Amino acid sequence: MNSPARADTDAVRTRPTLADTEAMRRRRGESVLLYITDQCPVGCAHCSVDARADGGRVADWEVFHDVVAGIVALPGLRSVAVSGGEPFAEQRALPYAIGAFADAGLETIVFTSGYWARESGSAPGWVRRLLPRISTLFLSTDGFHQGGVSSHRFVGALRAAQRAGCRIVVQELDTGDGARVAEGLLSEALGPRWADEAETKLITPLRYGRGSGVFALQSRHEVGSLAACTLLGSPTVRYDGVVIPCCNEGLITGHGPSALRAPVRRPEGVAQALTGFRDDPLLKVMGRLGPGAVADLPGFEALREERFENVCGGCWKAYDIAGRPGRAADSVRALGVALREGG
Repeated sequence: MNSPARADTDAVRTRPTLADTEAMRRRRGESVLLYITDQCPVGCAHCSVDARADGGRVADWEVFHDVVAGIVALPGLRSVAVSGGEPFAEQRALPYAIGAFADAGLETIVFTSGYWARESGSAPGWVRRLLPRISTLFLSTDGFHQGGVSSHRFVGALRAAQRAGCRIVVQELDTGDGARVAEGLLSEALGPRWADEAETKLITPLRYGRGSGVFALQSRHEVGSLAACTLLGSPTVRYDGVVIPCCNEGLITGHGPSALRAPVRRPEGVAQALTGFRDDPLLKVMGRLGPGAVADLPGFEALREERFENVCGGCWKAYDIAGRPGRAADSVRALGVALREGG
């Protein structure tokens, strides 16, 4: 299947900054994440999605084409982020998806380790052709990456991205000297004025996937202290046609409540699944008020008997309770009616 006909969008496309990308994620309907593969050749010990060199990848191309077409057809969409696994491990699927999104005038944001780069700042031909179509490139590095992506290779990836005109964001784990390391790599690659075209972001270590055996649990919180989930406006679509209402790594990789994973076929199925999650009464409360408000509903009192690592834990527990017959299920039905009538 060929990519959609290219639109004349180069004049209006921008290179979103970190603040731009985060703002689009928080405004419902403006962004979607395409989780394009479970494969990654780097094999970091802390990987939050447990991606491996032999992980799952696009096998059903009809489904993948439907996924891409369904995303492109979403009204109001401004950007598509692509992650994995390692997106550049998909030498066929990634160019197809980026081409379709860029041709549709969407900002394309890709997360990568930069393993594909050469220390000289060059890259394989297919990567050199693809990079100019990527709006913003998030390059992630930390001590866990060093075995698969040396600092010299990472600097080469930065130079290749700069040469292609990508906006660059370097991600480092928030483990002490992450900011200093990221700034040092950018200075080496791009020179003293690196901040004109790049920026840094510290990220919290995640206790999902292999990371659950690496990072210690810091604290747990009462449900009433958990804030609303601001990222419910930015859903995830997997390469195999599963739609998820958020970016939770556990859900993406098949864990957690099955009610929060919707398998789809046909392009229109993507929009239907997203509409279903948008109208889900519990997700509306989670996104507007947080799980503490759910605990006030009849049948959900057990939420107050536990402490949770984050809002995701409270959400999963709420769906576990809602799936049982009884007062909680009745409350969800009544809440759905009230929200439909009240807007």
